[in-house]
Amino acid sequence: MSDDRSGKLSAHEVAAWLRLHPNFLAQFPDLALSLVVPKEDGKTASLSSYQLEILRDKNRDLTRRLNELGMNAQDNERLAQHIHVLSLALLRARQPADVLQTLVACLKEDFAGESVRVISFMPVPEMLGDWFSHIPAEDPRLQPFADCLCNGEPVCGRLNSEKLPVLFGDDHVHTQSIALIPVPDVGLIAVGSADPHRFYPGMGTLFLRWIGELFQAALIQSR
Repeated sequence: MSDDRSGKLSAHEVAAWLRLHPNFLAQFPDLALSLVVPKEDGKTASLSSYQLEILRDKNRDLTRRLNELGMNAQDNERLAQHIHVLSLALLRARQPADVLQTLVACLKEDFAGESVRVISFMPVPEMLGDWFSHIPAEDPRLQPFADCLCNGEPVCGRLNSEKLPVLFGDDHVHTQSIALIPVPDVGLIAVGSADPHRFYPGMGTLFLRWIGELFQAALIQSR
């Protein structure tokens, strides 16, 4: 007795064969047009329209990504211009107090910093302002920032409750996210925002690092 299954192919075997011969339908265009493909809403569509819809989805996704890249490029160009302006302004500063005031003014105006604070390890003559604090490097209040000061890497996101009052005093209750820039042998720069999503972990810190380096160089030059 012969096997009834002889000469028959399962759907999986047909699918496997088609995967090995992707140009098969090019030889039989009428077959390609007659095939139907199920859609998510339960209806069916011809293979050609189904493929067209897939191409349209890919095109929309690529367009979205291209727009995002364009926006990021514009943001980076704008930040680079602000860094340039900050560099020129710091070069004109002649005294340490001038350097500090120039930095804070640029961070507030050009970088839209809602709340800016600077902690200096060394006293700065004639330096006044509620945004400035002189705290020696060995002061116990700075112990929570030991890791940040040691590795010299900017930090973005939310800080725990023991750090915020040191930086922002009574205003810490309004600070939901922060960009913290450690400046080796100089101190700390903090930019706070009431928006919890303004600064977040994982965001790029290259421009923040540049700001810290510019500030450090300008301060050394002015002393």
